[in-house]
Amino acid sequence: MDTVASLGERMSVRLLGAVVHDAGIPAQAIESTEFVVTNAHFQNAHPDFKVTTEKTRGKLNPLMDKGIVPITTGFIGATPEGAITTLGRGGSDYSAAIIGAVLPADDVWIWTDVDGVMTTDPRIVKEAQTLPEISYNEIAELAYYGAKVLHPKTIRPVLDAGIGLRICNTFNPSHLGTRLIPSVKSNGKVEGKVIKAVTAIRKQRLITIEGRGMLGVPGVAARAFGAVASTGTSVPLITQASSEQSICFAVPSELAPTVLSSLEKAFANEIADEDIDRVWSTEDISIITVVGAGMRHTPGVSGRVFSKLGNDGVNVLAIAQGSSEVSISLVVDSADTENAVKALHELIVK
Repeated sequence: MDTVASLGERMSVRLLGAVVHDAGIPAQAIESTEFVVTNAHFQNAHPDFKVTTEKTRGKLNPLMDKGIVPITTGFIGATPEGAITTLGRGGSDYSAAIIGAVLPADDVWIWTDVDGVMTTDPRIVKEAQTLPEISYNEIAELAYYGAKVLHPKTIRPVLDAGIGLRICNTFNPSHLGTRLIPSVKSNGKVEGKVIKAVTAIRKQRLITIEGRGMLGVPGVAARAFGAVASTGTSVPLITQASSEQSICFAVPSELAPTVLSSLEKAFANEIADEDIDRVWSTEDISIITVVGAGMRHTPGVSGRVFSKLGNDGVNVLAIAQGSSEVSISLVVDSADTENAVKALHELIVK
């Protein structure tokens, strides 16, 4: 699968290298399989940064020392034995971050089809604006919770290397795009907007395990998420009542039946003994996330968020917030997705 999926990159890099060279710029096409070394976890491989650093510097630096521009592939690498691997969906951004970090580069620029990181999806809110800068913590939340502008794995190599990252628009190259910065001010003062962006992940379902027999019983959560992990499913949101009588979490809609089956099998004895009343799933829901590092130091943000949704007739089904306080995530019915995003975006522009 990875060998086949790599063909587009491997062919196009040769074409682009030839075009650039014919335009009078010394350039050489080189496949990243020659220097990005990964494990054998095909379709979602992880780089060996130590070996990749040595090979990348050995392959690319001599070319650049001669004034030659290396043009390489994104998305792909190879095992130490030379078998082609891919870095996962959207892995070209990740490739840029890996290569930029190990060289090391001064900057990594990601060219996409929008003017940087937007305050929300412009297809939902036409008034969405480009954020001139955003912190790594904020973009990590946005990337994880549905903003398609940047692959979530892109951030770590760049952050670890201490180099810059900018997101620009291929079709509007004069626009400055969005600059990523290490963090907001640590003195608690907030500059600019407290809430910076709103995202939505659609086509999710909430799965709930509930029962009075769960109260005070150790290991229920561990067994539950062990059962989920056995299906290869990622969980984007978790919430639990303090009474411990229920655990609730979100999974992609298409995987919900598989996850339910795994949970029912894992808790078959508890269900039979009625310690667990039921394991069930909602219909499709969406996870709406508001992001802004300034929320950490600003009282009343949650109140404003829920008041705004209530005033606009949006019912919140579940809530989750990380200890970093960079984001608040809430679950709404699928039909309320656009209304929720539009309502919360108004808190940014005010």
